[in-house]
Amino acid sequence: MYKQNFVYKTGASPNIGSQKIFLYIIVLISALMAIMFGLFAVTANPIIISVAVALMIGVVLITKPVWILWLVLSLGLLVVGMLPLYFDSIASKAAWGVSLLGFLLMFIAFFGIATSPNKLKDTPAFVWIALFYLVYVLFDSLIQWDSAREFLSGFKRYFQVWGVLLALCWLNFDDRDMDRWRLFFLVTALTQLPFALYELIVFAPQLVSRWGVGAVDVVAGTFGTSSEVGGANGEMVLFLIIVLAFLLARGMEKTLSVTRQILLIPVVLLPLFLGETKVVIILLPLMFLVLYRHKMITQLHYWLMGFFVTILITIAAGYYYLSLSDKPVDQQVEEILNYNFYEQGYGKDRILNRTTVLTFWFEQQGTHDPISFIFGNGLGSSHTATRGHIAKRYPTHGIDLTTASTILWETGIFGFSLFMAIFASAWHCAGQLRRGSTIPVVKADAAAIQAALVLFAVYVFYRAGLVELISIQIVFFATLGYLDWLYRKHNLHFVRHAPPK
Repeated sequence: MYKQNFVYKTGASPNIGSQKIFLYIIVLISALMAIMFGLFAVTANPIIISVAVALMIGVVLITKPVWILWLVLSLGLLVVGMLPLYFDSIASKAAWGVSLLGFLLMFIAFFGIATSPNKLKDTPAFVWIALFYLVYVLFDSLIQWDSAREFLSGFKRYFQVWGVLLALCWLNFDDRDMDRWRLFFLVTALTQLPFALYELIVFAPQLVSRWGVGAVDVVAGTFGTSSEVGGANGEMVLFLIIVLAFLLARGMEKTLSVTRQILLIPVVLLPLFLGETKVVIILLPLMFLVLYRHKMITQLHYWLMGFFVTILITIAAGYYYLSLSDKPVDQQVEEILNYNFYEQGYGKDRILNRTTVLTFWFEQQGTHDPISFIFGNGLGSSHTATRGHIAKRYPTHGIDLTTASTILWETGIFGFSLFMAIFASAWHCAGQLRRGSTIPVVKADAAAIQAALVLFAVYVFYRAGLVELISIQIVFFATLGYLDWLYRKHNLHFVRHAPPK
């Protein structure tokens, strides 16, 4: 009665004490965070500052995972790769902010399925294999612990954007979100041309004058480049050929008009000729063969015409690359074979190349250390730049030259088999989707995803980007996440078991 009269006379709430306590806690937390971020700022450490900014943004946007995903995609594909051209000393450190947002996205996805386990329904097999691979790598590395620095840096490089895959799998994004992201990737592909031209005209001459490095090494679009040591031109080429596969697949299913193909395809193709990325000669015809493999039987004459055009483009690209050097063609071909398949090391500072890096791993692990041959040596152990404990044994060999060699050294043949099983299972899932769906757009995108998976599988033996470079990792995991979204959206179980009409 007293409390009621008190409230009536004074307007005070019976919970005013608890409200004051809550207010004090908020003020205290705010003050502590202000002090903490102030300390972060005065350190002038780009890693600490970028992580702090990403943490602050992530906390604000934690209820808006769609915005976090937009930040990861846009910053990872359009901003981080361009920073080295202007701020080379802080570029790699600033990327930590994007990595933190990727991990936050992973946390949100895991929290989502913990609170709503029904979201796991119809999860395709390749996602479960990917999760098992993640758990295996963590336990394997903890058992073979060498140092916290080695483990954390390796974990960051491997899994910094796995949140993209898991968010597309388990968070509720609608058709409009997916349409916007598809358009974003197309715009990103079209954006490569002006940036590649800019790099070729402005920064390529600097490479020659400063270091004597091939001028076209810097032409990598927005995928990661440096005015001093070249860039991720192979990753830009891989991305553009994947986008080309989607455009051709849409045209094959009559969901993209010929006029739009004529407008879009040249813009996507032209950057392939601006840089000296010889892997185009392999990836371009391979994409065509995978994408149009079914046409070989049903429409052989159209397939031959398309293959002839692809071969002409490939020959033109090869001729252009060879014409950039003053050396005779036969000498250039011999050098390419030497530093890719024979005994010459790749680059100036490596003993191993893309072939010998695998045979060397087998010689050292398969015959001398069978336990490491099966289970590897732990995350970060083979990373040369951060001086992992295995990399220290072979400081000039470049044992982490490719994704395949890195995974073999760090997770063993078992971990590598799990990683490649993701590709095989995703291929099977995309095949089911292409055969089971009656929607032309879905059939086209499923066929394009199959072509992309083959290109990524080749890339595993080409470079180490899938376990290190954030831009191409985003493309890879976004492709897998999109496949999962398509699979769930069209629920193949009911498609296959629907009663006949």
